[in-house]
Amino acid sequence: MIETRDALRMAQEAGLDLVEIQPEVRPPVCKIMDYGKHKFELSKKERSQRAASKSAEMKEVRLGRSAKIDEHDVDIRVDQARRFIMEGHRVQFVQKFKGRELSHKDIGFNRLDEIVKELADISKVEVPPKLFGKQITLILAPDKAKIEAVKAREARAAATTGGQPATPPPGVSEAPVAPAAHPAGPAPAPAAPAAQAPSAPRPATAPQR
Repeated sequence: MIETRDALRMAQEAGLDLVEIQPEVRPPVCKIMDYGKHKFELSKKERSQRAASKSAEMKEVRLGRSAKIDEHDVDIRVDQARRFIMEGHRVQFVQKFKGRELSHKDIGFNRLDEIVKELADISKVEVPPKLFGKQITLILAPDKAKIEAVKAREARAAATTGGQPATPPPGVSEAPVAPAAHPAGPAPAPAAPAAQAPSAPRPATAPQR
């Protein structure tokens, strides 16, 4: 334990500051440090924590305004959710019902069960499908191990194909095209135009009276 005046003298001699770290204990705990650098490190840590919390925010994907949604539109929303999950976000699916559709809520439950199966390669169920009023919600969370495995497979596939598609697009032949043949010698000079014979002089005619 060091007296306060001695600690202040030591801080001044070192060109630093005496900072109270744990003021609630008795005696309080202090530390000799660069206070400006300490404040910068604290603000940097707070910014990184805010960025981390923002990057893992919840994304909501609505499956239309009612249960009557086309399967193609469902596929589009599933692809969107896949991108969110690959980026590390949690995704909440919302299936709404309108009017008498609520009597066929099994349609919504079956649809959400299919979505769980389609995204099982990168996600895990955080909250299973539940009915709240006139809508069913489902929350999926990223599965880091599965996502890393998917990224590794994609990287190996890209390295194998060299960034090019492994098979040619439909309608394109793989047969190489032979280069056009060139003549062995120089090209012949163009033929000169034929000379025209001089026209015969016209006979003179007598003047008419």
